[in-house]
Parts: sequence; C-alpha cells; structure tokens
Amino acid sequence: MYNSLSYKSKQFFWLFIKLSIVFGCAYFIYFKLKNNKQLKITDLQLKTTQNNLFLVKNCVFLSLFSFFNWFLEIIKWKTLVTFIHKISFLTATKQSLAALTTSLITPNRIGEYGAKALYFDKNIRKKILNLNLIGNLHQLFATCLFGVFGLLYFLNTQPINLKKFNFFKLLIVVVLVIMSSFFLWKYLVKKQTFLSDFKVGLNLQQHLKINLISIARYLVFAHQFYFLLFIFKVDVSYVNAISAIASIYFMSSFIPMLSLFDVVLKSSVALFVFGFFKSDALTILTITTLMWILNFVIPAIFGCYFVLTFKPNTAK
Repeated sequence: MYNSLSYKSKQFFWLFIKLSIVFGCAYFIYFKLKNNKQLKITDLQLKTTQNNLFLVKNCVFLSLFSFFNWFLEIIKWKTLVTFIHKISFLTATKQSLAALTTSLITPNRIGEYGAKALYFDKNIRKKILNLNLIGNLHQLFATCLFGVFGLLYFLNTQPINLKKFNFFKLLIVVVLVIMSSFFLWKYLVKKQTFLSDFKVGLNLQQHLKINLISIARYLVFAHQFYFLLFIFKVDVSYVNAISAIASIYFMSSFIPMLSLFDVVLKSSVALFVFGFFKSDALTILTITTLMWILNFVIPAIFGCYFVLTFKPNTAK
C-alpha cells in the first residue's frame, strides 16, 4: 500500500511539473506576443503583409533556416552525449526540444541543464550537465569570435563619437570578458573536487568537432536574420548587415535575461545598432520578433509534446 501510494504520488508530482512547464511556457509566450509594448501584434501583422513575408518561397527559406538551426543543435547534443552514452537522433531531438521548452521560463536558459540530465541515469547526470555546459561554451565562443570582429568593424565604420562611447575602454572590457571566461573555465577544470564529478575527457579533436558545429549553427541563424533584412528591404550592405548582426548577438549574450524575454533584449540592442543605418524601427522590431518566433516559440511548441510525454529516468 505504501509503495503504491508513493508511486502514485511521484506520478502526480511529475504530471504537475510537466503541466506547469507547458502551461507556464504557453502563457508567457501568449503574454509576450499580446502585450509587447515595443511591437503590437497588429503592427507585426501589417509589416509581414506589406512585405509579402508569407510568399511560398519566403516561408520555405525561413523554415529551412530554422530547421538547420535546430538540426545542428540536435546533432551537436547527440555528438556530445555519444562521448559517454550513445543515443539516437530522435532521442536527441526529444531531449533538445523538451529542454528548450523548460528553459524558456528560467533565467539564462538554466532549466535546459536539469531537463536534459533527467533523461539519464543518476550516475552520469553530472557528466551530462558538464557536456551541456561544454556545448553552450562552444556556442558562446562562436558568438564571441564573430562578435568581436563584427563589433570592431561596426565601430570603425560607423559615425560613433569615440570620446563619448570610449572605444578603447570597450575593447578592454571585451578582452577581459573573454579572458575571464577562459581562465574561470580552466580553474574549474583543474579543481580536484570539480574534476572528480564532472570530467568527461573530451580530446582536442572532439572539441574541434563541437566547435565547428557551433560555428555552422551561428552562421545559419545569422544569415536567417540577414534574409529577413532582405525580405523587409532594409537598405544595408551584406558586410554591414553581418557585422551589425554579429554585434547584436555578441552584446546581448553577456546580459543575464529570462530566456522568454530574450526578444526584448535583442530588440533593444538591434534598434541601437541599426539606428546607425537609419533603418525603420518598426521593421527591426518585426525582424527580431520573427527570429524569436521561428527559433524559439515554434520549436518550444513541439517541445511541449516531449515534456508531456517525458518519463523520468529513475535508474541509479
């Protein structure tokens, strides 16, 4: 009787958690779209209609960009996990999309770590947490790599008051952030207590493989942003657009933010950056919102199914 009651209690607990995640995610997405002070949903509809966004060719290209964005993310996760535990592409898809849905209502997508770890045996969950951290660090490295060069190009080609903006101080901050992140990681890896729980033993070739996947993914969503600029007829050259996009993702990646409201942060940064090109503010807000919908909202909706069908791994 006790065991039966305990089992039912656990089932009820997990059902409550799963429903809370799904309904919480659905509510916040609805709230963000309905009550976006920067961009009303009527303005979004008007802009997309005026620029023929829903032409078949546009929809196909945008869908392909989003597909390859998440295809590469799933491949990256499958590759990482394979170093300690082989999983199929379908399993990696379930874990990645369910983790995305969970992460939307947590600061800096921290919920992604716990969500993925719950799919595995308890004895390897700490390694899974570390693999997820490694994957995110490689993605951050790709953002920094393109972001530093993009930001330097942007600052040197746009009419910015360097005395007011203080270019050299900014450059010092950028270098310090990258160096601090690198040395913090090296310090944690060298700590024996950390090492015993989290080390997964990836070699240089394996790190390179994950890094190349991360760079490919970065190039996909950066060019999806550029394709939207093209659709909405934003008058900016390819080089200037790519440097601006790199600057936006670089600057916004270091600001802690609830993942669901990431669109607000990127929209604000995008308005500042594209303001130097005299771009229409409503157009830029529309593009950043569409990027959020295509790469977070729609995959998160699919992820809701995998959250609801999730069965916790209780093996030790």
